[in-house]
Amino acid sequence: MKKIIVIGCPGAGKTTFARKLKAETGIPLYHLDMIWHKPDKTNVSREEFDKALEGIISQEAWIIDGNYSRTLETRFKACDTVFLLDMPTEVCLNGAAERVGKPRPDMPWIEEEFDEEFRQWILDFKGQELPKTYALIKKYGDKNVTVFKSREEIDKYFHGI
Repeated sequence: MKKIIVIGCPGAGKTTFARKLKAETGIPLYHLDMIWHKPDKTNVSREEFDKALEGIISQEAWIIDGNYSRTLETRFKACDTVFLLDMPTEVCLNGAAERVGKPRPDMPWIEEEFDEEFRQWILDFKGQELPKTYALIKKYGDKNVTVFKSREEIDKYFHGI
């Protein structure tokens, strides 16, 4: 376990999980949101993002936190371990709502509201994004994959390390 991706619906707890994993393993952690978003709430170009991602993937060990479906297969090809947080939609909605107004290590600004477009993205995630993720898990069957369906499963995992 040296090249790890942590994926799942927004609000599922990916960043919290990835931070705990970094603390346990010492493997460098990269948040895709910090690469994509600028502090002024604009984004870098796709080319800049892809170049930064290539730089991370070329390293000996890493934990990458985030979805970004456009580059998900690239990360699947490069990783040896996948942690998928497949949480209930209600858990994800609550997780996303709870972080509004709070500083986060994975975002260069503080979210001031839980906007409707983001809420809809979470509501649609299980039907639109998750099937693609499970297809990649099947396609890259040589990866060490762990799927968590609850926060309790995550807690048990960390107690077992």
